[in-house]
Amino acid sequence: MRIGLLGGSFDPVHSAHLVLAQTALAELNLHEVQLIPAGQPWQRPPLGASPVHRLAMIKLAVGTTIGLQVNPIEIDRTGPTYTVETLALLPQGHEYFWILGADQLENFCTWREWSTIASKVQLVVAQRPGSTVAAPAALAAWLTQNNRHLVHLPFDPLDVSANEIRQRIARGDSTCDLIPEAVGQYITEHGLYRHHSA
Repeated sequence: MRIGLLGGSFDPVHSAHLVLAQTALAELNLHEVQLIPAGQPWQRPPLGASPVHRLAMIKLAVGTTIGLQVNPIEIDRTGPTYTVETLALLPQGHEYFWILGADQLENFCTWREWSTIASKVQLVVAQRPGSTVAAPAALAAWLTQNNRHLVHLPFDPLDVSANEIRQRIARGDSTCDLIPEAVGQYITEHGLYRHHSA
């Protein structure tokens, strides 16, 4: 199977995440795209919602959308979340495509064992506002040496960020145009992000 992997904090999951997953599914002729919420991202400050809440929101967002799946593999582990460890735990025999935003691509070579990650998956990059889709120098050199390449996903970037959503919720502003209705209801019911300050 050709499987897309879209990792992230999803704090909270929003419309741009879903559009990116569905774009990758169609453009790369994938059998499915798995959304993988991070358990404890080691390069990020503490998240606004617990792993349990973030997983629940992703499941609500994906719902019954054909081709989209939720994989809790990183939340099920304890300790910091490292992509290289996640890949080692995935079933073998499939072709995996790791989907990156251009902002993540810029920092890719700071990831633990990034060259091992690059050897195990096809890297796919999608344009994000304010970011370039050029590979960092070390990754570009590695790709050339190993006869590999980046796949550029034709993606009309949406200027939506989880931070903006958290700020809106803290101010009491509407987020109905940024997140699925079921996710908005869940956030309200559980009182999430009311005290976000960043």
